[in-house]
Amino acid sequence: MTNSSPSSASLVVTTIHILLFFSTCLLVCNAAYPTQHYPLPRHHHPRSASHNYRDALTKSIIFFEGQRSGKLPPNQRITWRRDSGLSDGSALQVDLVGGYYDAGDNVKFGLPMAFTTTMLSWSVIEFGGLMNGELQNAKEAIRWATDYLLKATAQPDTIYVQVGDANKDHACWERPEDMDTPRSVFKVDRNNPGTEVAAETAAALAAAALVFRRSDPTYSNILLKRAISVFAFADKYRGSYSNGLRPFVCPFYCSFSGYQDELLWGAAWLHKATKNPTYLQYIQLNGQTLGADETDNTFGWDNKHVGARILLSKAFLVQKVHSLHDYKGHADNYICSLIPGTPFSQAQYTPGGLLFKMSDSNMQYVTSTSFLLVTYAKYLTQAHTVVNCAGTVVTPKRLRSIAKKQVDYLLGDNPLKMSYMVGYGDEYPMRIHHRGSSLPSVAAHPAKIQCSSGFSVMNSQSPNPNILMGAIVGGPDEQDHFPDQRSDYEQSEPATYINAPLVGSLAYLAHSFGQL
Repeated sequence: MTNSSPSSASLVVTTIHILLFFSTCLLVCNAAYPTQHYPLPRHHHPRSASHNYRDALTKSIIFFEGQRSGKLPPNQRITWRRDSGLSDGSALQVDLVGGYYDAGDNVKFGLPMAFTTTMLSWSVIEFGGLMNGELQNAKEAIRWATDYLLKATAQPDTIYVQVGDANKDHACWERPEDMDTPRSVFKVDRNNPGTEVAAETAAALAAAALVFRRSDPTYSNILLKRAISVFAFADKYRGSYSNGLRPFVCPFYCSFSGYQDELLWGAAWLHKATKNPTYLQYIQLNGQTLGADETDNTFGWDNKHVGARILLSKAFLVQKVHSLHDYKGHADNYICSLIPGTPFSQAQYTPGGLLFKMSDSNMQYVTSTSFLLVTYAKYLTQAHTVVNCAGTVVTPKRLRSIAKKQVDYLLGDNPLKMSYMVGYGDEYPMRIHHRGSSLPSVAAHPAKIQCSSGFSVMNSQSPNPNILMGAIVGGPDEQDHFPDQRSDYEQSEPATYINAPLVGSLAYLAHSFGQL
């Protein structure tokens, strides 16, 4: 049978000639018109990113799933974890199942959990619109906490602020799934007040109400109503929870800064969430007595003054609430304290360039400061203004640059070339101070691991068998040294309140470098 079509060999030759013609044409066209006919993609940014901030963002949120207490959902991504703490609250006939373990142990501490929730919510409020696919994951991380906080505040003028006896818990090195230490329950109420933990819980509920306002208005209203009543309780029955619960909350999450900062912070969040003038009046009347001009520039689970200043400065800068003018000045003073070379500079940096404030879990200071820098830069940009540090003009761009350097250090741009986020980069901590991560998983070792038998693992040099993806550890010392020792909780322990502020900063950086 004859075939009138060209042979396959001649087709190949013809195709090659056509390809050569077009490739030559493309080279000539590109030389003559290098960009004219090939515009840059809409999200292209000419600067090159030092890191894959998108990947870091994803991992920073996954981490929270590794800290979950309670009945785990079918879509749990850290699969070496199992259900735990399913009878929490039963000692007092209340349901306190759920929530987060704060760090590497198996206790649920209310003060850091509430602060974590506030900061995760603030991250979404400011930068959730840039998160794309990660927004839903961030919301689920928040809801895991707020579902628990709603349980903890279900009774009027009462908040369950801790589950687990920390001293007895720390006497064991065991998986949360194996816990046999007392799940003691501790609360604050009218007779034993806890203003700082109550006001922080109110802040968390109010901030989360803003997160869910559009996507789940019913849930948002529940959160906001509860925030209002919890704040009223915090304000009416004043006293530090560190007094009544000292043997149980100290030295772990003792409140060293007092409760005035939380009252100001809680009122600021309720003002933002409700727009009710009562909270603005409260801030105006009580701002000074609550330490609005406090000069301590450490922002974290204990001291909220700086965060309140930044948050309230937005109401002045963007919403033009002129009665809050002073907060712009307070916020500027904080910024000036961070800028090297200004007359007000107080910040200490390691030789490698990391902000250094504390020997125990310094990275919490780095992540919270970085978040405040990118957030204040956003407010300044919206208001078309800058910070003036005694004649030195500090632009929003400068603030973002400082924040980026801190995040880049955390992700590996440091003398050790070590990423301080587990699972990110080529080198990261392998022996983190975390019970569940360091002991074999239930899948690998179904038999119960007894209380003290886990210490042989804790004291060993073997890498953790379970990767706690996205966990950020306490970080290096003031000389940029990091031994990666499991027993060194000051440097090797992760915590929810280290990760929470970083979520917002990573979302901003991923977007600004076209990764989202």
